[in-house]
Amino acid sequence: MAPRPKLLFVLTSHDTLPAKGIKTGFYLPELVHPYNALIPHVDIVMASPKGGEAPVDPYSVEDTKNDAACVDFWENKQDVWKKTEKLESFLGRTSEFDGIFYVGGHGPMFDLATDPTSHALIREFYELNKIVSAVCHGPAALVNVKLSDGSYLVAGSTVTGFSNAEEDAYDNTSAMPFLLETELKNHHAIYVKADQAFGVKTVVSGKNGKLITGQNPPSAGVIGGVLLDALKA
Repeated sequence: MAPRPKLLFVLTSHDTLPAKGIKTGFYLPELVHPYNALIPHVDIVMASPKGGEAPVDPYSVEDTKNDAACVDFWENKQDVWKKTEKLESFLGRTSEFDGIFYVGGHGPMFDLATDPTSHALIREFYELNKIVSAVCHGPAALVNVKLSDGSYLVAGSTVTGFSNAEEDAYDNTSAMPFLLETELKNHHAIYVKADQAFGVKTVVSGKNGKLITGQNPPSAGVIGGVLLDALKA
């Protein structure tokens, strides 16, 4: 029997929106839905820059009170995000995994976007032909990554992520350190999005189809299946 595939899930360690003075973190459904889709078939290891408990955006808990999967996860599976391993402990261990996946929320815009350890891990995964994936604001972890040849990982690849229009709809444009859509374009990605704000959009691109991105929270509902198909390919 073939061993189960193994993915490294990465959460933010950043818990505040400085411009607004409110709590932030990772966005609950962007963990819950991919995790639930994958865990019957895939071993998942949880990590964050600081290790230990990763902060949940409290708005995402409130906003998903009618989402049975999120309510169950919140009530019964808190160890998933409260016992993360420190990201730096995975440097040089890429061979143990089939891919790396970054959960969104506003937190990654502040820590993972510029985290050198995270950048090194993503470069390792991608250059060893492993899956590199992210959803919503998760691609903030990818946007500044440079490959060994000095080029941006996203350059020339079709990608998606939280759009400028979606950021504006939440009145968060001025609270962000940068706009994800704009910065992806600045680094020569071919940015695409759904026909309407908060429409479902996932993109498979990059080297050997190993770069997989999702646009927004609704896209988190399907990206787990996309990842599973890529793992089976």
